[in-house]
Amino acid sequence: MRSKALSLILALALTAGLAGAATAQTAKSPSKRATAAQLPPPPPPPDPANQMKTSDQLKRESVQGAATAPLRDLNVVRSKIPDVLLQALDDPYARPPRSFKCPALSALIRPLDEALGPDIDRLAVGDENLMDRGKSTALGAAADLASDAIPFRGFVRKLSGAEAHDRLVQSAIIAGNVRRGYLKGLGESKGCPPPATPSHERAVVRQATTTPQPPQRPPSKSGLTPKYPVR
Repeated sequence: MRSKALSLILALALTAGLAGAATAQTAKSPSKRATAAQLPPPPPPPDPANQMKTSDQLKRESVQGAATAPLRDLNVVRSKIPDVLLQALDDPYARPPRSFKCPALSALIRPLDEALGPDIDRLAVGDENLMDRGKSTALGAAADLASDAIPFRGFVRKLSGAEAHDRLVQSAIIAGNVRRGYLKGLGESKGCPPPATPSHERAVVRQATTTPQPPQRPPSKSGLTPKYPVR
């Protein structure tokens, strides 16, 4: 009788100890759902209206861009280069402040996304359809026709400074992309989440579409699956 009582007491003590350990483990390790709820929401996509564009892109995106092509040739209308791209043009590899954190990198990258548009590590929303391509081609032709009304257009562009400004715009866009890639490399080395690191969306999709699937084993007559691969 005494041995049964001792066994019962031991069982109760062991059960209480296991329950306490499980409670402590749960308190120390929050669930994945709770951890995911604490993550900040993804930033909104950059506004295409704020994106820096070259003269060729401007004349093909809208009727207004096509109509103002001669004014850009005369350097009357100029694309304003954002300050963040001018800073990148000055030094695309400028180091961020010492002991920088991931939020600081994100704050440096977001203005570049606004000025340059989505980075190439992000998946495209979708290819433009034939109607969009036809519209872009027609606007480009209209802009070229309007620009041809200016005699000696190439000489006028050089004399007015429009050609030099176009080269400056292209250089600023290249420097901004280099700056963004450099900052994302720093973020990946520190294990930061996007946008302070490349999203690798393209690599994930490519791996999913190119990963070879293992061959299926044919069922045997007895209904059992063979243990070793068969041809």
